[in-house]
Amino acid sequence: MNRIPLAKKAVALPLIGLLVAWLAFMGATLANLYVPQPIYNEVGVATFPEEVVQIAPYLFLLGIAAVAVSSLIAKRLAQKSRAELGETHSLSRAALRFANLGVVLGLAAGAVFAIGNFLGAFNTYSGRTENPVLRLLSVYVPILLATGLVVYVLLAAFVFNNENEKNTDGSKPKMSEAQKALGLGYAVPILATALAIIFGLAVYDVTRTNLQVWIWVIIIAIVASGVVIGTRFANKARAVKPAAVKPRTAWAAGASNLNFVLSIIFGSTVTIMAFSFGSAAISKLQTWSNPPINCQGVECNSIPTITAPNVQWLLEDLAPAKVLLLLAVVGIYVTITERNKETPAAKKAK
Repeated sequence: MNRIPLAKKAVALPLIGLLVAWLAFMGATLANLYVPQPIYNEVGVATFPEEVVQIAPYLFLLGIAAVAVSSLIAKRLAQKSRAELGETHSLSRAALRFANLGVVLGLAAGAVFAIGNFLGAFNTYSGRTENPVLRLLSVYVPILLATGLVVYVLLAAFVFNNENEKNTDGSKPKMSEAQKALGLGYAVPILATALAIIFGLAVYDVTRTNLQVWIWVIIIAIVASGVVIGTRFANKARAVKPAAVKPRTAWAAGASNLNFVLSIIFGSTVTIMAFSFGSAAISKLQTWSNPPINCQGVECNSIPTITAPNVQWLLEDLAPAKVLLLLAVVGIYVTITERNKETPAAKKAK
């Protein structure tokens, strides 16, 4: 493994994270099939089964974390590669951009996950006797974990990103005032939003009614306060005189970025297809019965039946999705490494 160049490792790590994310997402989709469904009587009154801990949110979060953390590690490897091989090393530069893309996608997915859990938590427990501990584990803990993941990856990737910088005595430099302010500028709005989300859910769980107007006002006020405070810290960081930077050719960088984006469109499209086809394949394991039109005096419930996976299902339904994902992973890796391979002339020039 040590013989593999750092730049190639940096390209491969986010793709490995993508494979883990696909497995985690498929496991979450399968776990959702086994969530107990409500039973309705002939007059439409629902009877809810005993509530269980939701495993799917943790599996979804595991997949998101796999992409974000692997991309964060890849970013550091790419930066180390550029420090060793030079700023103009093509593959190191491409690996850094690819890792940054993975970090951004992981951050976006983490934010969507937290907000989606927040919005999906309303009315989910309406009409049933709930266990507060299960409610906490199924809703609150995933939101807190997602918030922690987003804050950690964001700060590690774009603020405290000085692992490759060392003082003259070999020690790592201390965090500057600008870095502290910038870190708070990033973190405060996210933490304030998480606080507002938790507050809204807590009010909903206590009152067991939809959020009233004044509660929404408080939530928005918390979010706005976080944005204002974060903006002040960001301005404080911006006011610090920046260190001199190396000149950059903006037009060349823009053209390079455009070509990089175009080179992964195929992989992005195929990746979406792999996740969609995989979810559709798992959904086929669940079938719903058709109740009679006239439900008087008879059982009138549409109860899902889950079929155990078999070889035919694996080959005909799930395997194509997995192959599509492998094609995307291999295609992205080969495209990036081949596009940025050193020419013989460049090797001789060293």
